[in-house]
Amino acid sequence: MERTQTQDVRLAPWSEGDFELLVRHNSPEMTAHLGGPETHEKLLDRHRRYLGLDDGRGGRMFRIAAGPDGASAGIVGFWETVHGGEDIWEAGWGVVPEFQGHGIAGTAVRLVVAEARREARHRHLHAFPSVDNPASNGVCRKAGFTLLGEEDMEYPKGHWMRCNDWRLDLTDTDGAGQQA
Repeated sequence: MERTQTQDVRLAPWSEGDFELLVRHNSPEMTAHLGGPETHEKLLDRHRRYLGLDDGRGGRMFRIAAGPDGASAGIVGFWETVHGGEDIWEAGWGVVPEFQGHGIAGTAVRLVVAEARREARHRHLHAFPSVDNPASNGVCRKAGFTLLGEEDMEYPKGHWMRCNDWRLDLTDTDGAGQQA
């Protein structure tokens, strides 16, 4: 495969036709840091939730389109949650294996940061990758998030994992860093 340039990365709103991309993400390789694959019923529920976010008020999910043909390279998005008593946006992403290692995740996350910033609804965007996931932690670092520390989180329900809490201040638009 030809190396995809990061300027060829776009976000496409999550659509009905993106369910197969969600199925691809459900492999043991893609879910190794997320508690493993989900059942087909759970994937259908997730797909419906993603479709329900299209009004932007509760967040947004996107298909990562890469290259001149807009190939489906992965999933990225943000949604509302409460963390530490604060209403926040939480971000998540995944890039399918054949597109990994090309800077696509970092570019997609920076595009999602811009989307969350446009919403102007919450001050902070957090990401909670597993402490054992160097790729996602690297994306957070490169996208300008600040590491706040480690914590235990339940995801999915019934599965506890040790995560890093990365935070980005959406009011810091000059890119000079995050406020603590």
